[in-house]
Amino acid sequence: MVRILLAISSVGAVLVLAAASPPQAQSQQANLIHAEIDGLRNDKGQVLCALFSSAADFPKNGDKAIEHAKSGISHGQAVCEFPGVAPGRYAVSVFHDENSNGKMDTNLVGIPREGVGASNNARGHFGPPKFEAAAFHFSGDRVDLKITIYYL
Repeated sequence: MVRILLAISSVGAVLVLAAASPPQAQSQQANLIHAEIDGLRNDKGQVLCALFSSAADFPKNGDKAIEHAKSGISHGQAVCEFPGVAPGRYAVSVFHDENSNGKMDTNLVGIPREGVGASNNARGHFGPPKFEAAAFHFSGDRVDLKITIYYL
């Protein structure tokens, strides 16, 4: 964005000044994946989100995610944003880290004790959702996702 400013100098000359917005401010708005998360059973802890570009380790291994985000919780809702994302095919996984320990807590057989969710509200059958079920095409600019957390 360029702003044009007109100023009159002390000798009466009109000065035209142009000021460009910093490139960083523009890139923060461009290519944004914005995920609104609801269904949280309380406002304790935080929501951790991961953006995946392939099925490899989705959603279990967050280390394989290409981006991470976290959010506080207010009135059972949270927002995770991934700025500067290139166009492509992606899936988002989220979980409610109620005790803020930075990891998904599970019971003895591996079933999550904390709420989970994925883009497209994909759900797994006897396990986590598949990448194909959660995947969406991102063409650039901005996409708004709605993800509902569920508790097992």
